[in-house]
Amino acid sequence: MSLLIAAVVAFGFGQTLEARLIHPPTPRPTILYVHIALFAAWVVLFISQTLFVRIGQANWHRRLGIFGIAVGAAMPLVGMATALTMTRLNAGRGSIAVEDQAFLALSFFDMLAFTAFLLAAVGYRKRPEYHRRLMLIATCGLTVAAFARFPSGLLPDNTWYLGVDALILTGVVRDLLVEGRVHPVYAFGLPAVMLGQSVTMWAYLTRVPAWLMLARILLRAP
Repeated sequence: MSLLIAAVVAFGFGQTLEARLIHPPTPRPTILYVHIALFAAWVVLFISQTLFVRIGQANWHRRLGIFGIAVGAAMPLVGMATALTMTRLNAGRGSIAVEDQAFLALSFFDMLAFTAFLLAAVGYRKRPEYHRRLMLIATCGLTVAAFARFPSGLLPDNTWYLGVDALILTGVVRDLLVEGRVHPVYAFGLPAVMLGQSVTMWAYLTRVPAWLMLARILLRAP
């Protein structure tokens, strides 16, 4: 699963790497590079942590976990700050489009969901069967930005969360095949994630006035 997540991220962001980062139309802000470094580090950490457990190096897993908590704690703050900065940058000197204001709902939900599942995973770190599934859900949630960059022929617009849910469902299917049951983390976590996704997409697609007002305050837009 960790390698599959890495493949999704590499493929998704590979679609826009040249145009948006290597040869962007305008200089990119420093926080974007901090964002990239943090989120890339998280994927590498996730792969490393699963590898350490698989080869029986639980001590290394725990030691690296302290660094992982620090990275994970910084990611929501940097992620939301980057979303705000890039929204302002894309607007240039003009007014920020209503669609861009509404789209911020996705970035904020993703970061809040990641934070919630990360905190739960840390709280259950002494119960591996809970911990690893919570970490998986938290990390799967980060892939929505990669799915949003998939060619429309592979994943139509506004269906990006289906990719995230498919990744989590892979874990559910694994449990059903190997253990013959769905673990409580999936039984409660996946419906909660899907409910949050549905509300977020509703706020984005219908341009909920309350969210737009909050977005303008955060963007310091008139």
